[in-house]
Amino acid sequence: MNPLLGVIFHWLGGLASGSFYVPYRGVKKWSWETYWLVGGVFSWLVCPWLLASILTKNPAAAIGSQPFSTLAWTYFFGVLWGFGGLTFGLAMRYLGMSLGMGVALGYCAAFGTLLPPQDLHARHSGGRNPWPNRGDLPG
Repeated sequence: MNPLLGVIFHWLGGLASGSFYVPYRGVKKWSWETYWLVGGVFSWLVCPWLLASILTKNPAAAIGSQPFSTLAWTYFFGVLWGFGGLTFGLAMRYLGMSLGMGVALGYCAAFGTLLPPQDLHARHSGGRNPWPNRGDLPG
């Protein structure tokens, strides 16, 4: 059942990704700032609260019951996500699609490969250095 469920979720993700720009066909005369702002309001405010209201009894209470550290990390990573989106857009603008995608995806692959094991090791080793030969590196 799990492989079938994975295929279904990938299909839904592809459908959502492929249909993302469909609403923008009706607003061609708007400036790009306007339709991205409208899309952002729906994507970041309306839809999450709507889905949370459908899937939970009281989303505000669920969020309010979380410890401050959880909320702080959530907001921190949200800021990082926004900064990443901004820098990705700038990379596409100034480096072009080919080089920009290569650089952006290369950084994502490198950091996505190196940081999770480092964090996992730090959590399970009492904070000891996960890179034993790092002492011989300059800096």
